[in-house]
Amino acid sequence: MNEILKELLLKYSGCEPEAVTRLTAAGSNRVYYRFTIPDGSTMVGVEGTNPDENRAFLTIGRHLHKAGLPVPQILAVSDCGMCYLLQDLGDESLFDLMESGRESGQYSPEQTALLEKVMRLLPDLQFKGGKGLDYSVCFPCQSFDRRSIFWDLNYFKYSFLKATGLEFHEARLEDDFERLASVLLADAPYDTFMYRDFQARNVMVMDGEPWFIDFQGGRRGPVEYDVASFLWQARAAYPADLRNHLIDVYVESLGRYRKADAEAFRRSLMHFVLFRTLQVLGAYGFRGYFERKQHFIESIPGAIRNLKDLLDAGVGSTEYPYLVEVLRGLVELPQFTPAQPSDGRLTVRVMSFSYRKGGIPEDPSGNGGGFVFDCRAMQNPGRYEQYKGITGADAPVIEFLESRGEVQKYLENVYALVDPAVSNYVERGFSNLMVAFGCTGGQHRSLYCANHLAAHLKDKFGDRIRIVLEHREQKKRTEL
Repeated sequence: MNEILKELLLKYSGCEPEAVTRLTAAGSNRVYYRFTIPDGSTMVGVEGTNPDENRAFLTIGRHLHKAGLPVPQILAVSDCGMCYLLQDLGDESLFDLMESGRESGQYSPEQTALLEKVMRLLPDLQFKGGKGLDYSVCFPCQSFDRRSIFWDLNYFKYSFLKATGLEFHEARLEDDFERLASVLLADAPYDTFMYRDFQARNVMVMDGEPWFIDFQGGRRGPVEYDVASFLWQARAAYPADLRNHLIDVYVESLGRYRKADAEAFRRSLMHFVLFRTLQVLGAYGFRGYFERKQHFIESIPGAIRNLKDLLDAGVGSTEYPYLVEVLRGLVELPQFTPAQPSDGRLTVRVMSFSYRKGGIPEDPSGNGGGFVFDCRAMQNPGRYEQYKGITGADAPVIEFLESRGEVQKYLENVYALVDPAVSNYVERGFSNLMVAFGCTGGQHRSLYCANHLAAHLKDKFGDRIRIVLEHREQKKRTEL
């Protein structure tokens, strides 16, 4: 905790804290603390990292609170504006409270009622929150406009799409991006507040009532965006019938502020769902592939499932045919193809990959575990011209690797780690285990090791397990 926040707490409360707990922030660079003072009350202290973002949060927060909306009260702000104290809303997020529903696919009446409360409150945030708000403080822009749309579309293109290695025609893709932007801006300019990151993780529940946090990215914008953001949150995985019910709840509540045609709203909404899905994939790519934050990597399979469902429903096929063609190629890439269930056997997914071309692959089963082995310490055949056009499955490369003796010792150590794990997983009835080998290009050393581990496991465990062998950079997938 920095000195500025310490001084702010002392000035506001008149005492030193009895307890200080650092709170977990899933995606933010801000630092959060819970302070307990001698009278037993608590508050949250925040160390911000960006002055403009802080200013946006504080201004929007004060405005929403003044409008009577359920957001944390801002208790005190440092002179520099980089630290502040907030009302403590507790530790119970809506996302956490929905866990049993996510796991079973069946949401209890209590869970459904809480989701309905959130959807009924959303129009209040958008209309009451937008009335009289000084949008000039919004960060990084005041409004959902063409420029901000292209920030997000290019975020997807450069931080996710290109990282997968999928080939595409950039000019044709940009043409469809232009068409998508025009559809999204059909009703601009807007008179409503767009929360932007409206999702279950940003809804706290205190005494059975929802409270809203992390609205610092809000701006003037369309109401459909927040509905798409909430109901298609990648890891929330709401069933289609529940989504449809909650859309109806929202549209009914929206009618308190403007005339709402339910079918027209749904048609418009699906374009925002497509756009929001691309935006979050860009964020997951950057925060996951490049910043190596596990929470975002684990969110990718859910977003890919959402995208596949949208494509299967025909969303965008008429308006953006080339974009849809690219997206179909994306969801069909081997790294995003979940292992199919197979009569209760353990599926061991063995992969080769390039650290340079996309980094460590995510686990499509959603477990986020398993093994990752780095093969780059071994001599690299790719440095020699005669091996550049062939792979670790070809005899010259195999001879190169085996003649040095390194790879055999390496694989012996791999087997010593993986074999007991597979035995344990089989015994305990687990369904998935991923083992990935990485090297510079994903072509020689890692491919050789993946092939040999797959063959070793097949020989050792036979039909007790199912093996899926995948070479990501070659776009090859085989079931053994």
